[in-house]
Amino acid sequence: MQHHVLVIDDEPDIRELLDLTLNRMGLKVTTAEDLATARRALAGDQFSFCLTDMRLPDGNGLELVREIVERHPQLPVAVITAHGKVEDAVLALKIGAFDFVSKPVDLSILRKLVNTALKLRVEESESRTDKHTEDSPFAEDALEQMIGRSAAMRKCKAMIRKLARSQAPVMISGESGSGKELAARLIHDLGPRSDYPFVPVNCGAIPTELMESEFFGHRKGSFTGAAADKEGLFQAADGGTLLLDEVADLPLHMQVKLLRAIQEKAVLPIGARREVPVDVRILSASHQTLKPLVEAGKFRNDLFFRLNVIELPMPGLRERREDIEELAQRFLREITEQWDEAETPEITPEAMQALRDHHYTGNVRELINILQRAVTMCENNTIRYEDLMLEQVSVHEHEPALNERTHEQSLDTYIEDIEKKMLEDALLKARYNKTKAAELLGISFRSFRYKLKKFDID
Repeated sequence: MQHHVLVIDDEPDIRELLDLTLNRMGLKVTTAEDLATARRALAGDQFSFCLTDMRLPDGNGLELVREIVERHPQLPVAVITAHGKVEDAVLALKIGAFDFVSKPVDLSILRKLVNTALKLRVEESESRTDKHTEDSPFAEDALEQMIGRSAAMRKCKAMIRKLARSQAPVMISGESGSGKELAARLIHDLGPRSDYPFVPVNCGAIPTELMESEFFGHRKGSFTGAAADKEGLFQAADGGTLLLDEVADLPLHMQVKLLRAIQEKAVLPIGARREVPVDVRILSASHQTLKPLVEAGKFRNDLFFRLNVIELPMPGLRERREDIEELAQRFLREITEQWDEAETPEITPEAMQALRDHHYTGNVRELINILQRAVTMCENNTIRYEDLMLEQVSVHEHEPALNERTHEQSLDTYIEDIEKKMLEDALLKARYNKTKAAELLGISFRSFRYKLKKFDID
């Protein structure tokens, strides 16, 4: 089937350029110079994609976006914005536009945008035969990764399905351990970019001096130690999705560079003379509320405006207590498999009720840690209330009862003492099984082994 594209722009030269470009992609193209002509075309033909300028002789392209979203919800529509008019692009995305492209139009970016939109349209056409749709087995199977049938989780899953259809930047908010990265991955997997990379990056884990190189790459010889060309995270995610996790931790100087990369859809590697175009969907996540940081001058308002086009709030466990039993059973099966245990432990009714009633500050991640401890401590393959060690969780995880720092002790040595004590406690609880001890602390085995060596713990 040949796809049919509707292009609306009042400048004949641009219409001709877009017509020629899209024809060379094997697409049938209908052009219109104003809203009235576009509306007549939409009434008479079936289109696979629509591209409209914002400024038209008889109105604004946003009017057409609203009409298409309302009357032709399966038709992806993108907008052409004037250079630097970020507000127009963000507003278009908020009301339902698929994506945007800025003037002067970069044809390579345009071709990628069109291909992504058409892939979405093909998937939605195939949804009539049970693929990639809200009620399809594919979507439901993918969303099964997000455990829970509570009202809060049903609402969250419905929003993820909707966000997967768009290319709008999404800010995923929620407390630590509430599943923000999983939500981002599902938005990617259920969308038209699923065949391309999903690249998560923890913005708080990259040293400040390496940040620009990590994000944008560098050229050989551009600084001491740059022995070869290196692509950055944007290039690694080209065609796919880049998740900026803990985006609130970005330093201000990096926020400026990130904003330009997002707006221009291009990056400048260190030592390069020309920008490199990148086609990346940006998702962000943070356990901090960004608005107060903006008001305090710690986070740029223009970057916040650009990233927070649509917000996806992730519910904490206290908002979905009815999901705790299902979560606990699933995690116990996973722990049993990962630790090569013979049989999944049973949980007594008293222990399960205690899990439901517990005050979780670490959400799903905390529940997993509690269950890992319980599997280690339980006997006869049955987890009882005392095996959960919830009193110890309250004291040691949320309000650490550690020795007071002496006046002579430096902060570094005090923190090292805390870390060493936690390692030793984890080893004791895990009966000196290093793999289990690393799981209890929520760190990788490699990192755990490094820390044992660092503190000379045998």
